[in-house]
Amino acid sequence: MLYRRFGKTELQLPVLTLGGMRFVNGWAGPHDVLPDETLQNVHEVAHHALDVGINHFETARDYGKSERAYGKIWSQLKQSTETKSQLRERIIFTTKIAPMPTYEKMRSAIDDSLERLQIDVIDNFDIHGINNEEKYARTFQKNGCLKAVEDAMNEGLIKHLGFSTHGDLALILKLIDSDVFESVNLHYYYFFQRNLPAVLRAAEKDMGVFIISPNDKGGQLFTPPQKLIRLTTPLSPMNFNDRFCLSHPEIHTLSLGADQPKQIDSHLSSLYSDITADAKPNSSFGQIKSRVDWEAAALQRQGKQYCTICYDCLPCPETINIPEVLRFRNMWKAYDMETFATYRYNMLEAHSDWFPGQFAHKCTECGDCLPRCPEQLPIPQFLFETHHRFYKSQKKQ
Repeated sequence: MLYRRFGKTELQLPVLTLGGMRFVNGWAGPHDVLPDETLQNVHEVAHHALDVGINHFETARDYGKSERAYGKIWSQLKQSTETKSQLRERIIFTTKIAPMPTYEKMRSAIDDSLERLQIDVIDNFDIHGINNEEKYARTFQKNGCLKAVEDAMNEGLIKHLGFSTHGDLALILKLIDSDVFESVNLHYYYFFQRNLPAVLRAAEKDMGVFIISPNDKGGQLFTPPQKLIRLTTPLSPMNFNDRFCLSHPEIHTLSLGADQPKQIDSHLSSLYSDITADAKPNSSFGQIKSRVDWEAAALQRQGKQYCTICYDCLPCPETINIPEVLRFRNMWKAYDMETFATYRYNMLEAHSDWFPGQFAHKCTECGDCLPRCPEQLPIPQFLFETHHRFYKSQKKQ
């Protein structure tokens, strides 16, 4: 396993992290009931993770049974000659709690997470899902949730503080520049490079950088289309994306939401000591990346077909997330990634700040976005085309 210094926390994290979101029946209620099959699954996956050197376990208060399941099994993972305290020194726990409306509720939630995890101190704590200005304001409210976290840190219950976000780039940069946090947990991968300025800014601040869901939200790369398989050969699309992310020295760890040991193994071939050399265009990885890049460039060369994801089209009067909708169209047209595009597109209109935006057929063809598009794309036409191609929801429209 490779390890990287997690910014100013000084934690040495493995470049692969065991995420706790996808264990067997981990979301089935009630969340305080832990079936044997769930505990067995968590034990098998976590034990294998430790065997290959993954000692960073990540979870969240809102991940169903996850905190409780980790708490139930972690002390059983010790080697025969190892004490429980020695095992605890080896394992790094990250958990996340959404910003609560009051000091009291945040403090109670922290104490509850410690009890669920059955640990005395949280190694790395993230304020979870600061996705919009409302949650930003709640986080920084005077004598509110951030004060509760700071008090817990002063009492030795939390070692390090970060934040996780699915918010827009401007908000992420604002949070980084607050100088409150030691790390950031965000989306960045080959098929979504919008947040690179945040990754680089975090590095300037010596912050740890943790990448959310590189395999699932990064393109459902565990079930890739044949075209993408051909383009990334001899790597798998997952290994290609791992190496793309880790070729950035500013990125320290990638989350793997594994529910089977073999899912961890499928990433191990991505790792080698000089992985940052992949950033060089003449490396073997660089040549593969050039092939993948070429497909997007070929679509762009057709003229008025490829969205460069510049975000100049926003804001949309109908709150359509135009860049994301057209990104899905790009992925379909250039890489045959229709399955992923369908999966992700249908997450829109959930009235959630985790992935905001109306379905694209809500476009009124007002033309507000057209003068701002540097590629002069027929945006309304593409919005309707994308909606009709990918919309699978059963909701009445």
